[in-house]
Amino acid sequence: MRYKNKGLMALPAALLAITAVSQAHAATLDDVKSAGSFNCGVSTGLAGFSAPDDQGTWQGIDVEVCRAVSAAVLGDPNAVKFTPLTAVERFTALQSGEIDVLSRNTTWTATRDNSLGLNFTGVNFYDGQGFLVRKDLGVKSAKELDGAAVCVQSGTTTELNLADYFHANDMQFQQVSLDTSDQSAQAFDSGRCDVLTSDSSQLAALRLQLADPSGAVILPERISKEPLGPVVRQGDDQWFNIVKWSLFAMLDAEELGINSGNVDEMRDNPPNPDVARLLGKDGNFGEQMGISNDWAYNIVKMVGNYDEVFEKTVGSDSPLDLERGVNALWTNGGIQYAPPVR
Repeated sequence: MRYKNKGLMALPAALLAITAVSQAHAATLDDVKSAGSFNCGVSTGLAGFSAPDDQGTWQGIDVEVCRAVSAAVLGDPNAVKFTPLTAVERFTALQSGEIDVLSRNTTWTATRDNSLGLNFTGVNFYDGQGFLVRKDLGVKSAKELDGAAVCVQSGTTTELNLADYFHANDMQFQQVSLDTSDQSAQAFDSGRCDVLTSDSSQLAALRLQLADPSGAVILPERISKEPLGPVVRQGDDQWFNIVKWSLFAMLDAEELGINSGNVDEMRDNPPNPDVARLLGKDGNFGEQMGISNDWAYNIVKMVGNYDEVFEKTVGSDSPLDLERGVNALWTNGGIQYAPPVR
């Protein structure tokens, strides 16, 4: 059913409810300051992105985004509570106010941006959907998967991409839908499907869970664009700006050569105006968002710049050992780019 030029009366009831929730939470920053913490929605456990370690401490590149927000707003990267959510649960949890930020390897799409009452605040990882197969199948290309049983997580953009790709290439497939990424990996490992499809970074993480990780390979094709990033509710521009600029601060810090090891020296003796503005020595950029002017300094000092976060969570210092690739800065051949603090 289409709704054209009929105002709010024509909106679906669910969307009206979402709008009401967004308006009701238009003072998120005040709530967070009052509580001394905020709630961040993460995955149920995806290595490199959001997963608890042996001590129960959440780790991953998505986790670090929320820790950066916590450092910016509260001066403490650990004043954040993590709520594990399935792909099906994640948007409802944000819409309802159960969480304040969703940072859960979530793809930015037109539908999600325009019809759910939500705003994406940027991209912390550019990805693309791929296929994981067992080496003993002898498959070298996704074009050889006609008739395959494919494990896929329900409630994700992966399902539509999968159907589109097989249809476009005149191939058939049997879909095996699972609720969580862990269940998908287990189903693949037990032989319920021939292929596991997801974002390529997620496939790299899930391969580590297999009984024999070396026995599976990620095929070379990438069949989609998957810009992954944090999400907030619409209707609270102040909170939207804070989450957005917390991510931007890590990217700008890397570009300016500021890291957790030299940020004190950089703040005390800024080599140029860009550094002075980012680290709060010049201007009132924090006050413009309702937080302290040392917001970006706190992020870099307590969490790190984007390169530090990337390498320890999904890069060379992690089990995933992913290359920066398109996630390199624009100055280094990638597409990661943040607006300037000016």
